[in-house]
Amino acid sequence: MAGDADKQRSSIGNLWLVWRFALRYPKQIAGALLFLVMSSAATLAIPYGFKRVIDRGFGSGGASPEAVAQAFHYLLMIVVVLAAATAMRFYFVSWLGERTVADLRLAVQKNLLTLPPRFFEENRPSEIASRLTADTAILEQVIGSSVSIALRNIATGIGGMIYLFFLSPKLAGMLLIGIPVVFGPVILFGQRIRSLSRASQDRIADVGTTVSETLGAMKVVQAFGQEERELGRFRGTVEQAFAVARRRFTMRALMTFTIIALVFSAIVLLLWEGASDVATGEMTGGAIAAFVFTGVLVGGAFGALTEVYGDLLRGSGAAGRIYELLVAKPEIHAPRDPVTLPEPAVGSLEFENITFLYPTRPDEKALHGLSLSIAPGETVAVVGPSGAGKSTLLQLALRFYDPQLGRVLLDGVDVRDADPAQLRKRIALVPQETVIFAASARDNIRYGRWDSSDEEIVAAAKAANAHEFLESTPGGYDTFLGEGGARLSGGQRQRIVIARALLRDAPLLLLDEATSSLDAHSEQLVQEALERLIKTRTTIVIAHRLATTRAADRIIVLEGGRIVEQGTHETLTKANGLYASLARLQFAGEAA
Repeated sequence: MAGDADKQRSSIGNLWLVWRFALRYPKQIAGALLFLVMSSAATLAIPYGFKRVIDRGFGSGGASPEAVAQAFHYLLMIVVVLAAATAMRFYFVSWLGERTVADLRLAVQKNLLTLPPRFFEENRPSEIASRLTADTAILEQVIGSSVSIALRNIATGIGGMIYLFFLSPKLAGMLLIGIPVVFGPVILFGQRIRSLSRASQDRIADVGTTVSETLGAMKVVQAFGQEERELGRFRGTVEQAFAVARRRFTMRALMTFTIIALVFSAIVLLLWEGASDVATGEMTGGAIAAFVFTGVLVGGAFGALTEVYGDLLRGSGAAGRIYELLVAKPEIHAPRDPVTLPEPAVGSLEFENITFLYPTRPDEKALHGLSLSIAPGETVAVVGPSGAGKSTLLQLALRFYDPQLGRVLLDGVDVRDADPAQLRKRIALVPQETVIFAASARDNIRYGRWDSSDEEIVAAAKAANAHEFLESTPGGYDTFLGEGGARLSGGQRQRIVIARALLRDAPLLLLDEATSSLDAHSEQLVQEALERLIKTRTTIVIAHRLATTRAADRIIVLEGGRIVEQGTHETLTKANGLYASLARLQFAGEAA
């Protein structure tokens, strides 16, 4: 199955994907084809122009000044037409290349945004980014250059052969017989180049992945003094990419040598025969000159096709990789007739006999027959050791995954029966890992509700204790936060994310340890704001620090994907179970 998939991805037919997107612009395609034909015709008219110059200017009857001038005027006219047609062909083809690749990137990104987290667990985001950049750059070259060159050379080759038959059917027939000899090696070399092109693109993706990983962890790399190791790792990846690329371009060089040698050797032999015909008077000097000139054009056209074929194979591999992203289907999607969530929203949440396994860990159950009912307006804290399944509850509530058994209900509706987009509008999330976009503070906060007013944004920032430090920056709320919030401290990033969730103003609030990165003073202020916020909505708090559980209406203790205890802080502490054990360990550590 894997071999068939690789063969499919490498097939030259993958370029149909590119053509399908290019067909959206028929006027530009027509313009490109028109000027391509004109440029090829002008190219083939040049040998005829030289034939006129030689026969009229240097023929046996003597040269007429008027005839010579007319012949050279004809040549100059051809040159002007050739230059104009080539320039216009370049414009239209380049426009098509850029526009088609832009549309392709948009279509892929649009599809990626519909895919669930599982897809990005099984496919590295850095590799996906490489496909959207490196692979689409290859396609851009193929559309904007290689295809145009291929079509131009095909037109020139076919038109040239017709003209060669007009000049000398015998010599042209001999040339035509030699063409299959030329294309035999193309087939033999092409299969090998196809697989090497795919391997080369994979190795280039590995280079991008290594760079992204190292630069994203630069502080850790330098803190542990691992610069040389990372350089060595990167060097190994680069050398692997070069080794595969070397095999690829060596094979292409051998193919080019073989084809060009065969083509021009055939032309030399034909010239030998043509010179004999001139000597016997069967051809004129102008005719043999035109035949030579045209033969060179035809040979060059077919020789160039061998190089272009290699580019097309690389483009086919790139198109196959892009196609995989374009046709990936989301497992989580809206049903054909989604159930409308009741209005007004109340924020009730139920987990009914949930059994769930992550697709990447099919042998390990994250949740075992878990049932939990959360009433509207209730605050539930979920605690437990690492890997107990706490964050899994949030993932299922957001319908990032569907359970294998059981169901999740929001406001009494099974989340699988609702539109995921409508479902998520009723939920605000503060994830454990803060996500800050490379944009302004204002845009990062308003991401929670994009149509919010500036006053609402400021109010949310104040409630999250982010207003003071944002006002102190030179740009205020328009300060660019850097990639991943690189210009902020950990606590500042956390407060921006909390402000985003506050602005969402959703009936269900999911907090995955929302205060974990704050200092004591900021944590107190944010905790007060959160306590005011949760009074009017349903809240699930994933608590790693048990100090945040005291104000919860109920505490759920998970272990091994099962609920082992539930109650208030006081009742669970007195029960002397797992919660009490965790509390003693944590509070003792904080006291120390």
